[in-house]
Amino acid sequence: MARPVKIRHVSCVPAASYFKPVGIPLRELEELVLGMDELEAMRLTDLDGLYQADAAEKMGVSRQTIGNILNSAHRKLADALLNGKALRIGPHDENEMVADCSPLTRIVKRVKSS
Repeated sequence: MARPVKIRHVSCVPAASYFKPVGIPLRELEELVLGMDELEAMRLTDLDGLYQADAAEKMGVSRQTIGNILNSAHRKLADALLNGKALRIGPHDENEMVADCSPLTRIVKRVKSS
């Protein structure tokens, strides 16, 4: 039986939603998708310097889940940077919803738990 849908709290909206290597047309690049929850986890731990337990509490997930989210995010970011791939920031699929994309509004996103 599948786990129930878990709500993850995301409170950052990026200034840009796409990054790609300069000089290569987007249609020629492989695309990776960095989820909003992955971006938020990196913001809280890497940029704001929170411990994983504190970041997990802010996002409404367990410490183990935040660790899994960070591993996935770091792997995607390294792959895009080192292998010249496009990186799109946003929902992975139709199961993920963002309530509002205003920088001043808290975003609540529904994702399937892993």
